Amino acid sequence: MSLKERISEDMKSAMRAKETAKLGAIRLLMAAMKQREVDERITLDDAAVIAITEKLIKQRRDSVSQYEAANRQDLADAEKAEIAVLSAYMPAALSDAEIDAAISASISEAGATGPADMGKLMAALKPKLAGRADMSAVSARVKTALATKA
Repeated sequence: MSLKERISEDMKSAMRAKETAKLGAIRLLMAAMKQREVDERITLDDAAVIAITEKLIKQRRDSVSQYEAANRQDLADAEKAEIAVLSAYMPAALSDAEIDAAISASISEAGATGPADMGKLMAALKPKLAGRADMSAVSARVKTALATKA
């Protein structure tokens, strides 16, 4: 079963169980997927669905930080609940050791020697780690690793 089909089945289950919060988050994801399919006239594969889910989670995290800064814990809690629902469709996160190993392997494969090779390394790492690691954290780790090489 593809990820898209699983999300659709989960939406039906949430409707039957009358889980309004879960249903709302899944409908949001389904709408974003449908919008992308219509805009680009494509059928989404699992990688594209993961990318959309990752984007929605990032938006929710930004909203949580803004709501908490404004002392609106009720809204922050609602966003956190949506993050929990959306996170169920993401692949398992990589450990720090696995991320460091992937960075080291990419540095040696690319023959990177310093900070000037940052873009080349990130381009190589993104397809391998997308959806399984926070790419901004990976970027910081790559920068640190390249700084020690220079």
